[in-house]
Amino acid sequence: MYKPCKLRNGRSLYECVLMDINTQRDFADVTGSMPVSNADVLGRSLRRVIAWAKWNSAPVVSSVESRRPMELSDSGHPIACCDGSNGQEKLPYTMLENRTRIEFDNTFCVETDLFKKYQQVIFRKRGDDLLENPKADRFLTQLPVHEYILFGTGLETSIKSAALGLLARGKVVTIITDACGVWNEGMADLTLRQLAAKGARTVTVDELLCRQLVRRNPEEIARRRSPRRVHVSRPHLLARRNGHVPTSQPVESTPSIHRTHHPLPTSPIKDRMPDPNGRISLADE
Repeated sequence: MYKPCKLRNGRSLYECVLMDINTQRDFADVTGSMPVSNADVLGRSLRRVIAWAKWNSAPVVSSVESRRPMELSDSGHPIACCDGSNGQEKLPYTMLENRTRIEFDNTFCVETDLFKKYQQVIFRKRGDDLLENPKADRFLTQLPVHEYILFGTGLETSIKSAALGLLARGKVVTIITDACGVWNEGMADLTLRQLAAKGARTVTVDELLCRQLVRRNPEEIARRRSPRRVHVSRPHLLARRNGHVPTSQPVESTPSIHRTHHPLPTSPIKDRMPDPNGRISLADE
């Protein structure tokens, strides 16, 4: 079972974190109100990615789009994923047993290491960008992780926004190309090229399944991060500290600049006092 290693400050270092973006009924199901164009084949890829996460006990960050019922889309039609609707629910196989849900309330109050208790953390968001949620922004920014792996719906909207935000924060981003739902294939292809130009990586589901998470040795990581110290062996100093002076190498006492100086030898001419006229007078004469 994969377990994160511990850093010197007590926090956990994760090799990778999966980011499950908007795998909801309205988007990822063919019966939804606004399904992606590849919804008929997307489900199999999503199941394989989730199975890999369960097998490796990989941590998962999920986003759930939450719209108010009075909102309208750009075309004027009712918007998808409204609060309380069936289409807003996540697909059942994308819900892990050990999970928690973080609500959107415009505050930063969130634990920075929720993966110590849960395998899946679900954030609610009101727009396309997950990082507009202050809690998600703080959690993803401060989480010590080597790589974020993104999948879900849709590639040209929510996934693009999350990837650009993480790249701007100096994170390593990988996108599973055949596990992303798209509405417009031309825009999706352009999005992949733009993200690749920004530094994002791309993999397929088959390449991900060939990868196995390995726990790294915490002592090795701490040793690499700590500065190297050079220890000089000085046996004669240790012997003097313990009260033993080796006979083969006698220790010579050397004058120290911190010793009290001895008084100068007395001179036959004592107490020279300056004369008001500038001459030196002898007190003894």
